[in-house]
Amino acid sequence: MLLSSIAFLVALIIGVTVHECAHAWMANQLGDPTARLMGRISLNPVVHFDPLGALMMVIMAFQHVGIAWGKPTPVNPYHLRHGPRVGMGMVALAGPLSNLLLATVVAVPLRLGLLPLMTVPSLARDIPGLLGLLVTTTVIVNIGLTVFNLLPIPPLDGFSVLMGILSAIRARWAYEWSSTLARLESQGMMVLFFVLMFDIVVGRLVGFSLLGLIMRPLTDLLTWFILGFRY
Repeated sequence: MLLSSIAFLVALIIGVTVHECAHAWMANQLGDPTARLMGRISLNPVVHFDPLGALMMVIMAFQHVGIAWGKPTPVNPYHLRHGPRVGMGMVALAGPLSNLLLATVVAVPLRLGLLPLMTVPSLARDIPGLLGLLVTTTVIVNIGLTVFNLLPIPPLDGFSVLMGILSAIRARWAYEWSSTLARLESQGMMVLFFVLMFDIVVGRLVGFSLLGLIMRPLTDLLTWFILGFRY
């Protein structure tokens, strides 16, 4: 259990660091140097450190509840090419895609049989076993980060991606949907909070996870595609 929690925490730190670095890199590529000038295009976890987010990482790793985050990447949408909404959609998409790419690359030694694929910490009795546990956990955590962040609920990346897609479509229905969602954006945090509290309070009593129900199909598909099994 302890090894599993430590592996989860390390994987989460790596995933969040790559995620925020990707946001900063994409913003710079699209014309906004704000994050780059603040040193955020970096794989050093320290520059993406958020005190409360880091505390939540520890709680997630050892208590398996809540969500965690890094320091939000500063972006000026009006400096971005393609317009603020499309540009922000591209910046937002870079985060989940970076986690998916990381999961795919890290999974290579597992698929080639160079490391044992394992999720049970008691089996990690040697160096290859420990590395296998860490690598497997890193893949699974980053798949989870990919799917979670793509949920179209503000302030998650998926909402900005959806708004960017709608803004790029030159049709009346897309404009109307975009306008409606923009008015509901301020309530997104309440929706996310409700889902999380439902899982923590109700889900633990009845063994049902609303968030898990939403995420599971895509998470299973990506896990099967990248690792070759359903977690």
